[in-house]
Amino acid sequence: MIEVDCVSKSFGSYLAVDSVSFSVPRGQIFGLLGPNGAGKTTIVKILTTLLSPDSGRATVAGLDVVKEPRRLRSRIGLAGQYAAVDENLTGRENLDLVGRLYHLPKKLVRSRSAELLNDFDLTGAADRVAKGYSGGMRRRLDLAAALIAEPVVLFLDEPTTGLDPRSRNDLWEVLERLAAMGSTILLTTQYLEEADRLAQNLAVIDSGKVIAMGTPSELKSLVGSSVLEVALEDASRHDEAAIVLSAIALDPNKVEIVAGRIRMAIRERSGIVADVVRLLDQSGLPVAEVAVMKPTLDDAFLSLVGHGTKGGSYD
Repeated sequence: MIEVDCVSKSFGSYLAVDSVSFSVPRGQIFGLLGPNGAGKTTIVKILTTLLSPDSGRATVAGLDVVKEPRRLRSRIGLAGQYAAVDENLTGRENLDLVGRLYHLPKKLVRSRSAELLNDFDLTGAADRVAKGYSGGMRRRLDLAAALIAEPVVLFLDEPTTGLDPRSRNDLWEVLERLAAMGSTILLTTQYLEEADRLAQNLAVIDSGKVIAMGTPSELKSLVGSSVLEVALEDASRHDEAAIVLSAIALDPNKVEIVAGRIRMAIRERSGIVADVVRLLDQSGLPVAEVAVMKPTLDDAFLSLVGHGTKGGSYD
């Protein structure tokens, strides 16, 4: 459904996308993840014909993004990072407007609008001006607008940015229903929990390149068998403890201090917790808490990209 083959894009001397390749089969949710400025949004813009690649080839629904942009635009939906809603129109009028832009018959636009307003729990607010909508309602309206022409592929660029946890979860449920009905969805996200829950496959993008690809479970397996997390009685000495613990880390260069705790990948074995406590105690670093856990997607990103972002999220 989506085929990307060695696509590159530069802005002046800056190489934003560097020979990126991946494919997305029909009916799958595929995630693009990476740090801020990694090239995710540029890739989405290329696949939705908003930008042309400098080299390489990409097709969506069998249509070349460069050679057949007009035909392709009629078959895809796009919801960007910020809700593209006309605040001076009602929810219903927003959907009617988008339907007319797609040159859909009026009768079809009316029926699709009513169906989508119901699907996105907006029927009760359909005839209210969008200016009075909450952030979650605007996001749902924006997604409904992206679906008005029944696209075969839906592109979502950070669809839940700025939403509160409840609105985010509601939108996740909507996307899961769309996927269950056979929609093909490509999304970028800054929320690792979102990627873990929604995406069947992920591509990790850094500095314009795909550095890893696989299912969330496959990416987690790259970290190692387990993650060690340690908190000291004296938090001001975590840097000292990180140096000591690097001796048992899978990668001594990737011992991180995150949210007041030392985290690193280890090879789990019997007695590891006792060994950690003894090792730190011998160095005069009393332990307040130690835990061994399965790696999260956050740990996978930390291992792959080498740094995290505040709040455990990636742009």
